[in-house]
Amino acid sequence: MIQIPCIIFAGGKSSRMGEDKSLLPFDGFDTLTYYQYYRLKKLFKKVYISCKNSDKFDFKADFIEDVKTDNIFAPTAGFVAIFEQLKYDSFFILSVDSPFVDEKVIKKLILLDDKEIDATIAKTSFGIQPMCGIYHTTLKDKFKKMLAEDNHKLGYLLKNSKTKFVDFLDETTFLNLNYPSDYQEAMRKLTK
Repeated sequence: MIQIPCIIFAGGKSSRMGEDKSLLPFDGFDTLTYYQYYRLKKLFKKVYISCKNSDKFDFKADFIEDVKTDNIFAPTAGFVAIFEQLKYDSFFILSVDSPFVDEKVIKKLILLDDKEIDATIAKTSFGIQPMCGIYHTTLKDKFKKMLAEDNHKLGYLLKNSKTKFVDFLDETTFLNLNYPSDYQEAMRKLTK
């Protein structure tokens, strides 16, 4: 079992999807969130779900609700809540809408992580994947400042911190379910 905790981010607005993607059915599971939780519990000793409101989920899990903000659906509110509530040096972060990030990717990121840096983040030819990687608590103050300044650009934070970017060749592993067409593509991928 992987010792660092895993945090599934499931608090986004889902405006491009047109409905809450964290609640979409996926691969025989009632929701994408439960699918992610179920599979990641097999890898990590501890799995948490970061969200705006845990009442929308109908299963038991360790939920971390975002710090209260005015209509902010950015992960910064989740990161600040995580840093305030959990006492770990680092966390593995994965967005709920990345269901094909597998054990191989996760273990490579963990293997290449370094205690002397702020983050270890996946990268593909399309760019960095800020919602797939390891964040260290050394970033706590930067996240608080970003939230206070209404700045939610994770890419900017990572490029201006001590970040190790880990290259991955397979783009399909990082398919994000942002639009209905992405969800349909994921459904096709599951039937192959």
